[in-house]
Amino acid sequence: MSALLDYCTAGARVAERALVQRPRLGREERLVFVVGCPRSGTTFVGRAIGGLPDFVDFGEVTPWKAALPSGPSAEELRRILERIRRIGLAWGLRGVEQTPETAHVLDAALEAYPEALAVHVLRDGRDVVCSLLERGWLNAGAEGKDDARQPYGSEPRFWVEPERRQEFAQVSDARRCAWAWRRYVEAVRGAGAGDRLLEIRYESLAGVADELAAFLRANVTSTHRAMDGFRDSSIGRWRKELTPEQIADVEAEAGPLLTELGYTRSGDAS
Repeated sequence: MSALLDYCTAGARVAERALVQRPRLGREERLVFVVGCPRSGTTFVGRAIGGLPDFVDFGEVTPWKAALPSGPSAEELRRILERIRRIGLAWGLRGVEQTPETAHVLDAALEAYPEALAVHVLRDGRDVVCSLLERGWLNAGAEGKDDARQPYGSEPRFWVEPERRQEFAQVSDARRCAWAWRRYVEAVRGAGAGDRLLEIRYESLAGVADELAAFLRANVTSTHRAMDGFRDSSIGRWRKELTPEQIADVEAEAGPLLTELGYTRSGDAS
């Protein structure tokens, strides 16, 4: 019963957004998956793309999100999203699914929709840690569950390496958040998406409209207008908010990846 309610709720949200766009006849297969670690800007980018002409923002589809920990096949993923599209009367629009956890099944998602594209929003892992600590989703002692009924707190998630699951629950909150960032980023960069994937940096979102429009084959003017809402006031917040101990924990877990991606390590900062 709860699963049926989740489908109906998600479909109703999509229908409300789709009606504004006036869906065309026929079936649109060029969906867009916006992926990245939570708190990296996926929500902003997903909404921006979903508001473009001929697109519709699906948001985070709860039945889709709930299925991801089990490693669903391409067929299973397509079945979930097609139900939402049918309920939401959105077959004629380019749907934008923005569940961050899709990072871990990106190959299957793109197999499910051979004409789909993916956009990876990448943000400095230390700023992500600040935001995740603030939200408290991975903090020890956190209570409650997310919209897909996955528990908050230090319990190992499906993306934690099997041999390190016990360790995950024992490390500091800062290191656990850095762990999440590393695993999400590694998952996307390890996928075989090729030229169907565009990686954009959170720190450069104010200047990516032309590149994004070209990649999506979307209206350039509308894309510029959609991206104009980005504000960069939180870039570099880690320098003020993380303690030396927290920075050390973050870099112990994700330092090599930060360096590989060109994010200056604390010891090298001027």
